[in-house]
Amino acid sequence: MSNVSVDAKESALSDDKPQDNPRRRFLTVATCVVGGVGAAGAAVPFVASWNPSAKAKAAGADVEVDISAIEPGQLIRVMWRSKPVWIVRRTPEILAELGNHEDQLRDPNSENEQQPAFAKNQYRSLKEEYLILVGICTHLGCSPQHMKDGAFEEYVEGVPDGFFCPCHGSKFDMAGRVFENVPAPLNLVVPPYQFVDENTVIIGSEAEVA
Repeated sequence: MSNVSVDAKESALSDDKPQDNPRRRFLTVATCVVGGVGAAGAAVPFVASWNPSAKAKAAGADVEVDISAIEPGQLIRVMWRSKPVWIVRRTPEILAELGNHEDQLRDPNSENEQQPAFAKNQYRSLKEEYLILVGICTHLGCSPQHMKDGAFEEYVEGVPDGFFCPCHGSKFDMAGRVFENVPAPLNLVVPPYQFVDENTVIIGSEAEVA
C-alpha cells in the first residue's frame, strides 16, 4: 500500500514522464523497507500476546515437583503463584509428636478453611509422610523458619520440631497448626495438590473425585 501512494504522488509531479525515475525507485524501495519494519514491529507484541507471560504463568500454573530426593526430616521450597511452598518429609517420630500438644493449639482439628477437604485431618495432608504448606505466616505474611532436631523447644517446651516466625513470634507445629497465644490467627495454608506417583506431586490442582 505504501508504494502505491508514492507512485501516485511521483506520477503527478512528473507530468506523465517516463516512470523509470531513479528518485522514484529510491522512494519506493525506502518506503517498502520502512513499511515492512513497521509491520514487523506491530506483529511482535501481537504474537507475544499469544504466549502467557512469566507473570501470568506464576499467577495460575500448576507446579510439578520431584520429591524422590527429599530426605526424612528435610524441607524443600518451591514457588507456586509467586508464593513459597514447603514440602517436608516427616519422620515417624515427627508424626508421633503431633498428638502430644493438641491442647496447646488454637485450631487442632482444622475447623477453619485453611486447607482442601482432603487435608482436614491430624496430619493435614494426603500422605502422612509429606507435609505441603504455603510458607507464609497467617499474621502479616512473613515467612516462618523451620526449627528441627530439638531447636523448636526453645519456643514451645516439649515440642522439638515446628515453625517459628521471628517477626512477631507466631508458632506452628509440624502440621502447620498454629499455637495459642501468638499473633497469627489461623493455621498455615495447605494448597491444593495431588500425587501423580510415588515420586511426583503437582501443586495447584486436586485429583478429580470419581
